[in-house]
Amino acid sequence: MTEHEYDMLIIGSGPGGEGAAMKAVKEGLSVAVIDDQAEVGGSCTHLGTIPSKALRHAVQHLGQGQLHCARFPDLLRHASEVIGQQVELRKSFYVRNGATVLHGRARFIDECSIELSSEERMQSLRAKAFVIATGSRPYHPPDIDFTHPRILDSDTILTLQCHPRSITIYGAGVVGCEYASMFRRLNTKVNLINTRAQLLSFLDDEIIDALAYHLRENGVLLRHNEEYDTVELAEQEVRLHLKSKKQIASDYLLWAQGRRGNSDDMRLEDIGVELNSRGSIIVNDSFQTAHPHIYAVGDVIGYPSLASAAYDQGRFAATHFVQGHCGKLAKSIPTGIYTIPEISSVGANERDLTAQKVPYEVGHSLFRHLARAQITGERTGMLKLLFHRDTLQILGIHCFGAQASEIVHIGQAIMAQEGEGNSLLYFVNTTFNYPTMAEAYRVAALNGLNRLR
Repeated sequence: MTEHEYDMLIIGSGPGGEGAAMKAVKEGLSVAVIDDQAEVGGSCTHLGTIPSKALRHAVQHLGQGQLHCARFPDLLRHASEVIGQQVELRKSFYVRNGATVLHGRARFIDECSIELSSEERMQSLRAKAFVIATGSRPYHPPDIDFTHPRILDSDTILTLQCHPRSITIYGAGVVGCEYASMFRRLNTKVNLINTRAQLLSFLDDEIIDALAYHLRENGVLLRHNEEYDTVELAEQEVRLHLKSKKQIASDYLLWAQGRRGNSDDMRLEDIGVELNSRGSIIVNDSFQTAHPHIYAVGDVIGYPSLASAAYDQGRFAATHFVQGHCGKLAKSIPTGIYTIPEISSVGANERDLTAQKVPYEVGHSLFRHLARAQITGERTGMLKLLFHRDTLQILGIHCFGAQASEIVHIGQAIMAQEGEGNSLLYFVNTTFNYPTMAEAYRVAALNGLNRLR
């Protein structure tokens, strides 16, 4: 068995692994990136963020006349094209920066070396540092048969070869809500089962209410506070039995309840790396495991499970190994939820501020009043600013509607400013292009100031 040595070995080529690799090579380290799949990009590129958002884009931009003839497998072809483009782009990053890419299964021999096995050969690799960025996968309860063709998860739904007339989505988190809005737009009958009292409880209540209203308005049957009891399978349907004694029959069941870290079969426990019950790796604030030179980043460590955060975590882990510190981490990470309409937020919500007894006020801008929204016809939505009554400091930004995930970054930049730079007055005194969606900030700021009188 041949042996090679590197400064840093990165296991996983998704956003976290890529972020670590790019930072490490630019710091002059010899780097190898390992992936057990034939193409780089990780689950983000092949199974998660990229295909689901490409699919959403294709669904969202179907004309009214096209909705009746749109077929789910046909729309998946657009996602496949984007995946191919992304893979080629990601490959070029590694080639251009001189990072070695290896394919195979990595297992730790000890805390300083791994065994890399592939169909061609087996080799031993040593390194001064390791970054585990293996991502996560959908959680599968042991009592549900996920080999059955009518049981899907967020990975296997991307291989669906027919257009479902009806689908039951169990789990009303981000993935469940995104697919519920997509399938309903394709005229599929959708049952969305939520195990909690409200949708996406980490969001601002007003945004939650808006999402629930629009899902119901578009025909999604939404059930809160429900838990499954059993799943009954048949050749032509799947029937979900709930503990409340309800039965819901549909063509397919999409299981969207939780994820599990991809930490299996790496012999992590053998070298003393601690895992939780869902397979997530336990790390400290510098993304170090029990061994200071073994880092873990991205979805394999759990929250916040965002591609954008994973990339930053990878960069910070590599920075910590080289410089002994992570650099300045962002205080607030924006959330982007690609329902139709989409949602994005950053900072505190009203529940947070009320619990903390912060004297805050609210500024609103309704999209239907903006010239740009009237021109494009995308009038549904709003921008909501939360700010301190006394200092006018921006405390939270919440957006619901077209381009929400883009619009939120304008406010995020102002929130990140120190002192007087973070003020509602920035939006009042700044000249925005007209007509634009960005103008919503000026409207919301003026609306908020009027509430102080």
